[in-house]
Amino acid sequence: MKKDNLKQQYRINEQIRVREVRIVGDDVESTVMPTAKALQMAEAQGVDLVEISPNAVPPVCRLIDYSKFLYQQKKRQKEMKAKQVKVDVKEIRFGPQTDDHDYNFKLKHAQGFLSDGDKVKAYVFFKGRSILFKEQGEVLLLRFANDLEEYGKVEQMPVLEGKRMTIFIAPKKQAQAKKQADPVAEASVQKAERSQPKANAPKEYKGPRVEGED
Repeated sequence: MKKDNLKQQYRINEQIRVREVRIVGDDVESTVMPTAKALQMAEAQGVDLVEISPNAVPPVCRLIDYSKFLYQQKKRQKEMKAKQVKVDVKEIRFGPQTDDHDYNFKLKHAQGFLSDGDKVKAYVFFKGRSILFKEQGEVLLLRFANDLEEYGKVEQMPVLEGKRMTIFIAPKKQAQAKKQADPVAEASVQKAERSQPKANAPKEYKGPRVEGED
């Protein structure tokens, strides 16, 4: 499906119906010529006339094998996608009257998530009549964001939706950079770690369950 969409982005050969085009390429000097002549050149070289910039005046074309051109475009898209940083969203949940011990415990985990380049979605869950304390929940979330100022920045201020008040905190740029570590260096570190005596793996933190929440 994606390949078909890519093909539809470009006109080739007889599909190009303008009077003249500009020819460009690695071994070609930029030249404006009648489209008919450009088609003759393409045929003589055993390649295709590919329109790469239809909005230019005149449209810009290349003399290139169309299959090779599509391969290059697909490869470029893959490289751009590989450079994009994948950001996961980690959830931290609170009750409207979370005590300091539980708060600090969750704050520590949020710092770790942001340091790893992940976003943090923190929310306060209100059960029953505890919705009356929504202002208290907002104060808690703002305090949480303030305590994480060194690690992340607020992407969305506290918003109440149903029984949840949610805030989003995004990692700072230096934290996101950790996601782009050199895979060769990363493999070396993993190899070194495997040679070390294994310690018991820490259990995944899920936090205490808020009563009444699914």
